[in-house]
Amino acid sequence: MTHSDASGPLVVAVRAAGRERGEPRAGLLLVLALLTAVGPLAIDMYVPGFPAMSASLHTGSSAVQLTLTAFLAGVVVGQLVIGPLSDGVGRRRPLIAGCVGFALTALACALAPGIAALLVARFVQGVAGAAGMVLARAVILDRFRGHDVARYIALLGQIMSVAPVVAPILGSGITSAWSWRAVFLTLSVIGVLLATGVIVKVPETLPPERRHPGGLRGTFRAMGRLARHRAFLGNTLVLGFSSAALFAYISGSSFVFERVHHLSAGMYALVFAVNSAGQLAAGAVFSRMARHIRMNTLLTVSVAVATAGALAQVVITAVAGENIAASWATQFVIMSAFGAAVPAAITLGQNLGRTAPGAASALLGGLQFALGALASSLVGIFGETGSLPMASIMLGALILSALALVVLVRPWQSHGEVTAAR
Repeated sequence: MTHSDASGPLVVAVRAAGRERGEPRAGLLLVLALLTAVGPLAIDMYVPGFPAMSASLHTGSSAVQLTLTAFLAGVVVGQLVIGPLSDGVGRRRPLIAGCVGFALTALACALAPGIAALLVARFVQGVAGAAGMVLARAVILDRFRGHDVARYIALLGQIMSVAPVVAPILGSGITSAWSWRAVFLTLSVIGVLLATGVIVKVPETLPPERRHPGGLRGTFRAMGRLARHRAFLGNTLVLGFSSAALFAYISGSSFVFERVHHLSAGMYALVFAVNSAGQLAAGAVFSRMARHIRMNTLLTVSVAVATAGALAQVVITAVAGENIAASWATQFVIMSAFGAAVPAAITLGQNLGRTAPGAASALLGGLQFALGALASSLVGIFGETGSLPMASIMLGALILSALALVVLVRPWQSHGEVTAAR
């Protein structure tokens, strides 16, 4: 039930994509989409249980919040290790190991006797969960070419948009009915089901003749070469700084709308859902436009729109004061722009790193979560005085994203452009 809830709005799209051209893609794409959702589910499902965790483990709220940081740190480390490793050993074994590890560490979290054990378990869970997040993109690069890559990466991005909306609702219901430990038991079951899905539906997509020889040393050398590639680095930074703005919004929007604008939790959930719907809709439009418009053009327009929305948010708040309509409207514009900016940056980056898809996915995802965690921390430090700190952090991140686009990506040069070749 959890799987269908987390991906329900997109199951029809996945199945339709799977039937196109007579190819049996639906099962593969659905499993890859759910693997992508593991991170947001593990991040957001247990947040409603923070107060109960603090009481149960006899610790302060800051220590409980540190378990989220530990998980994000594990995700970054896991992506940077598992992605390059898969270029040498293949995708299937690391995927299965990651799902099993995620299930076992979720069980360890459920049984944790104290905060120290929970912190360790959450870090290792982040490492294990990173396997699905980083390798889903690599599998798509192995299996598909041309505009299909953009479409299916956009589909994974849509799942990433749905999961943060659904996860707190599921987590709140589970915590209310049972306890915060039941949330981790649910995540453990999800891990087992995903391992089964990988075994049944995900074949090995990287045959031995296409793997990088030399073990980890060879794959990390490939990673170093990618990091020195100007256009690839530029797309990685565009994605990272855009994600920093997105994480700043996710971590700070509840404070802005509930405390600054005095909305109820239910009304805030509506605001968040509407903004996420804008991101979903933009992702769907992006999937169609990618067949007719240059990917670099789509990236440029979406980054420009997101930056303009953030600038409008800061200027309106600074000049006219707190205004709920302005906050909601500008954030809707920004979130909608992310629906195209994120898959465009990932598609271009993965195309530029096609010789080592696992390493490319690791660098893209690792920096994405590292800068996202940094932005979330900054909002937590400076976000108690009003909506302007969150808006300013978002604007600063998007300005850096725009600079990376102009200075490093240089979209007019068409590096990494998608072609229809298969």
